[in-house]
Amino acid sequence: MIGRLVVIGLGLIGGSFAKGLRESGLCGEVVGVDLDPQSRRLAVELGVVDRCEEDIAVACRGADVIQLAVPILAMEKLLGLLATMDLGNAVLTDVGSAKGNVVRAAGVAFGAMPSRFVPGHPIAGSEQSGVEASNSQLFKRHKVILTPLPETDPDALAVVDRLWRELGADVEHMQVQRHDEVLAATSHLPHLLAFGLVDSLAKRNENLDIFRYAAGGFRDFTRIAGSDPVMWHDIFLANREAVLRTLDTFRSDLDVLRDAIDAGDGHQLLGVFTRARVAREHFGSLTPVRSMPTSSSPRHCYCRISIATKKRCKLPDTPCAWRRKMPTPGIAMPS
Repeated sequence: MIGRLVVIGLGLIGGSFAKGLRESGLCGEVVGVDLDPQSRRLAVELGVVDRCEEDIAVACRGADVIQLAVPILAMEKLLGLLATMDLGNAVLTDVGSAKGNVVRAAGVAFGAMPSRFVPGHPIAGSEQSGVEASNSQLFKRHKVILTPLPETDPDALAVVDRLWRELGADVEHMQVQRHDEVLAATSHLPHLLAFGLVDSLAKRNENLDIFRYAAGGFRDFTRIAGSDPVMWHDIFLANREAVLRTLDTFRSDLDVLRDAIDAGDGHQLLGVFTRARVAREHFGSLTPVRSMPTSSSPRHCYCRISIATKKRCKLPDTPCAWRRKMPTPGIAMPS
């Protein structure tokens, strides 16, 4: 049982974290902090928190756990403020998308990384934002990565781990540098490409005509370009080193594709497209379905075989038995 949980920053992530744990009954009291008066009012009215405070020092008094859910470039200032307070034995944690930046900022603010600070990152979100978008089920069946350091207190790590599992998250532990590299490739680069593509097309004179003919593929690929620009501005600046390494690698691969198109090298194109399709299918088999059926409903898989036969195959195990028995001829599945 956690006596008092304080959540600083009541946006989508902070609000969902607070609301989920309040509903779970694991915390005796959930206190919210936000600079926006309307967000504080809504947080109480919507049942996201028990009460709100404008003053961080007042909110953190007697706290057992303090969750930092502010924009990542605001983290340095917030950590500097917290370092001047007597936080007692409180556990600190955060939800930032770039862990190296947070760890460095904490080291500067406190003089050394506090042993009871557990860096964390929930890999979940929505195009919606603000406390009114708070969803107690947001993290269910989504990964949360914790990046403890060698000096991290094991008891503090266990507390943060338990909180996320209480919300239904799949919790993993990872080194800070590895986290930033993985997220640069799987989250930050895709957002950069989506923002860049939509902006590139929108700047053309004929953009209205172009978007009129945009089909499902364009909408699927560019959906994330509807995300909060300020938040992603912060993320790219905070994780710029890892993003640049990933972007440089992708640019080299893109040049290979351009050269293949220019040379009419169909063999090269087919090889890339086929490997990508197989890798995507393999990824799909590893990624949990977010909208799971009820326990009384049969589970199904939409694989190549089921699509071809226009029938849903029962899923006796994971990944799909059909897919394991009938891989693409001549193409090895990724290990």
